Amino acid sequence: MTGTNTHFSTLQRLLHWVMAIGILTMLFIGVGMVSTIGRQYVPLLVTHKTLGIAILVLALVRLVVRFISGAPALPADLPEPMKLAAYLSHVALYALMIGMPLIGWAMMSAAGYPIVLYGGLRLPAIVPQSDSLHALLWGAHFYLAFAFFALVLMHLAAALFHGLVRRDGVLQTMLPGK
Repeated sequence: MTGTNTHFSTLQRLLHWVMAIGILTMLFIGVGMVSTIGRQYVPLLVTHKTLGIAILVLALVRLVVRFISGAPALPADLPEPMKLAAYLSHVALYALMIGMPLIGWAMMSAAGYPIVLYGGLRLPAIVPQSDSLHALLWGAHFYLAFAFFALVLMHLAAALFHGLVRRDGVLQTMLPGK
């Protein structure tokens, strides 16, 4: 985090919480999809694809807003390894918020499946059809989802650590209100 602000902007906080709900929803829908072959698979898949593209767009918007608005500085007394961990975890979160939807989109493209979202919106293929590429991308999407979930849990643990143990104001920078 960098800057002289004491809180993230209202838009940054709104994007954060909307995306948090969306990402957790995506993770659980993904688990539901790989756990079923029943009639609920197709609606789950359409929801997963649509929400994935929404998260991709919101993540890109969020990244632009972050560059424009900046972020509150971390506490001066925070140990350097913790500052580095905060920085690297945010880089990883942004990489996964952008990368996971792109990998999913590429995976569907490589399989030759149409990318149809709610409302009948069709997205173009972004990679050529290839069974071997599809398999590679499926594995990447599957395993990175677990890494994403672990990173989300670490992010939540760090937020609670700052809010309940250190009480250093870091958690409050992302909470509603002043």
